[in-house]
Amino acid sequence: MTTSVDAYEAELKAAATVVLVRDAPAGGLEVLMVKRSEDSSFMGGVYVFPGGGLDEADSAPWVTTRAVGRAEEEASTILGLAEGGLAYWVSAVRELFEESGILLATDREGRLVELIGETAERFTAHRDALNAREWTFAEMIEAEDLVLGVDLIHYAAHWVTPVGGPKRFDTRFFVGEAPESQEAIHDAVETVAIEWVTPANALKRHREGEIEMVMPTISTLHFIEGFSGAAELTAHVVAMTEIPRIEPRMVKTATGTQLVVPGDEHYDSPEIVDDTREFKGAARRRAAKENPPSG
Repeated sequence: MTTSVDAYEAELKAAATVVLVRDAPAGGLEVLMVKRSEDSSFMGGVYVFPGGGLDEADSAPWVTTRAVGRAEEEASTILGLAEGGLAYWVSAVRELFEESGILLATDREGRLVELIGETAERFTAHRDALNAREWTFAEMIEAEDLVLGVDLIHYAAHWVTPVGGPKRFDTRFFVGEAPESQEAIHDAVETVAIEWVTPANALKRHREGEIEMVMPTISTLHFIEGFSGAAELTAHVVAMTEIPRIEPRMVKTATGTQLVVPGDEHYDSPEIVDDTREFKGAARRRAAKENPPSG
């Protein structure tokens, strides 16, 4: 089915993703990636960066007292929003903890949380309770008297799921450096594997068919692979002033349904394909174009 671009008004769910990096032993940097469960209704089995949709509580009043270092007005201005910008940073910190166990938070004196020994065991129990919906992220932060490290992650990219996707997200990507005293562990529910990997190695494994990734992930890996380390990448992202909104479209071409992005031929076609059955194949074809298979 094709739909007029002008006539189409889709419900987009706001989302946040964290590109968490650290220095690689051999130089360059490593990025934290998770594999989504095969049972997931969106991108099942695909390797992605930790993240997910915003919750209502991410913009609740408690945030302003626990998210120190980035004001609501500043956050909204950075994202180009009239209001509600800080919720994206809060969601990014929350989702990172829920999916990987990494917590970007400090005590009242500004010291990063160290998840080692008994503290690690306590926060593992906290995380299990969060994922079981037995209490909320806000309740955990309040109980531990922590401050969210929203100033530790920086806005880097803006991707929107194309019309025709099984779910549609308006996703802000953030870059942050990993705490040294924390270990990443997948949640065994939404994510079934987690690893630190160099961008070059992740791209190689995708080219060889070992792992599956989608265009925004591949594009991000290409972007970060040239930096000498985590600090250089962070400095570059902090200095960025213009971040375009990238919304791929599914369109019919002579070679079949293709995903195209702004600047591509056919992107301004007045008709777009709105068919979830076409989405996975189009996404795989575009991923192969962004990172061509070996051989």
